[in-house]
Amino acid sequence: MPEQPTVRTAEGVVRGRRRQGHAVFRGIPYAAPPVGALRFAAPAPAPRWDGTREAAEFGPAAPQSGPVQARAEERTDWLTLNVRTPDPGAAGLPVLVWIHGGGYLAGTSSDPVYDPTALVAAGLVVVSINYRVGAEGFAFLDGAPANRGFLDQIAALHWVRRNIAAFGGDPGQVTVAGQSAGAGSIAALLTMRPVRGLFRRAITHSVPGGHCTPALAERITVALARRLGTAPTAGALSGISPQRLAAELTSLGAELPRYLESWGPISRTGVAVHPVVDGEVLAVSPWQPPGGGRSGGGIELLVGHTRDEFRLFSVMSGRAKGFTEEEARTALALFAPAPGGPAAYRAAHPEATPGELLETVCSDALFRMPSLRLAQANAAAGGTSFLFTLRLPSPALGGALGACHSLDLPLAFGTLDSPTGRDLVGDPPTPGARAVSRELQQAWVRFATTGDSGWPAYTPDRRLTRVLDAEPTTAPYPEEASRRIWEGHAPAPFDLA
Repeated sequence: MPEQPTVRTAEGVVRGRRRQGHAVFRGIPYAAPPVGALRFAAPAPAPRWDGTREAAEFGPAAPQSGPVQARAEERTDWLTLNVRTPDPGAAGLPVLVWIHGGGYLAGTSSDPVYDPTALVAAGLVVVSINYRVGAEGFAFLDGAPANRGFLDQIAALHWVRRNIAAFGGDPGQVTVAGQSAGAGSIAALLTMRPVRGLFRRAITHSVPGGHCTPALAERITVALARRLGTAPTAGALSGISPQRLAAELTSLGAELPRYLESWGPISRTGVAVHPVVDGEVLAVSPWQPPGGGRSGGGIELLVGHTRDEFRLFSVMSGRAKGFTEEEARTALALFAPAPGGPAAYRAAHPEATPGELLETVCSDALFRMPSLRLAQANAAAGGTSFLFTLRLPSPALGGALGACHSLDLPLAFGTLDSPTGRDLVGDPPTPGARAVSRELQQAWVRFATTGDSGWPAYTPDRRLTRVLDAEPTTAPYPEEASRRIWEGHAPAPFDLA
């Protein structure tokens, strides 16, 4: 393989680089920059180019919001993707398309924790994408399509269908994969009938349950626009720079608790914009039962969550040492399924501290039960669901993180020596972490290649789950108390209080 491999795509020739024996292409546009007249519009086709385009550097991330502030990018070609392939001269290799998380507010495909070297060495072609996040991608605006971040992802999948064979991949053997907001994106894509032919399988880690009704999303846009002194429309907000809009969304997110009485549960999430069940782009909730609007039948799905999903957010907020009884009562009232959920949680955990109750109900409502429900809905629709839960605790901060949200990322990618890996898995990693990492990587590769995770499928009667721990086992779903509390209750979109 040459040191600077070239590939002809439908839009033009790209020149990548050779890294660790693989061909790596970065920053390839799959749609036009969504600025100027295209701001807040559905993604437009990427312009074609003559000659050879250098594809050596990652494209810029869309403007980032949230508590972790990233450096503002001057470039506006946010809609790019990256391809890493064992051999662009090969044919028929399985393809994995990675959709990053970040709370629908932030994230980028260039994060070192997503380095796909280990997966590509195992025979996959790996594509990773950037898409619009925050207000650019998900603010509900008059005069603009809803859920523009999802439309970007669909455009990227069309690019994969057109072009991946030129990189050695099989366009009929595509698996989409994502964690957190990336997993929530995939859950949404599963409801969209025109999308289903663009991928064959899906991997979803820590599926979030957060969506908004149009009524709540409109109120949030009004509040955001008021802070900027403008109207809550696409036309008016187009006059606000993307960086300023992202910064103001961060400020609004920090002030969400003041809206508890009018905005309800979303006021406790720290995230002001979520995907909107708008009836068009996202026609129905991803947890609708078969026949309730879901697109077609089920597919092959690998889905899982961590045991202590919410612990990361407790630590990040400085509340790792606990919460008050009043805070636990509020969380149970906001997030437990009505009408008997709060009492059911207390009955199921009679010895729990207020902090343990709060973390349990928040872990369930925001990630664990949406993940379980997606597995159940897919199986009920005729698909095959493989379920796992990660219970191996992080050694970081003296064990305070537990098996927290995002701990699975360095394990699945094998990026234990990335900054995130060292922070969460330890430096050096424990033998247990290395073993779980090997199993998760092998499960991903096997699943993307054959549709089989390597452990029994989840069924309603046996509910078999792969429990990833220092000594992994396959057993009935371990969060049985939560499953029973939530039985018959699907995650509902956030709405006005």
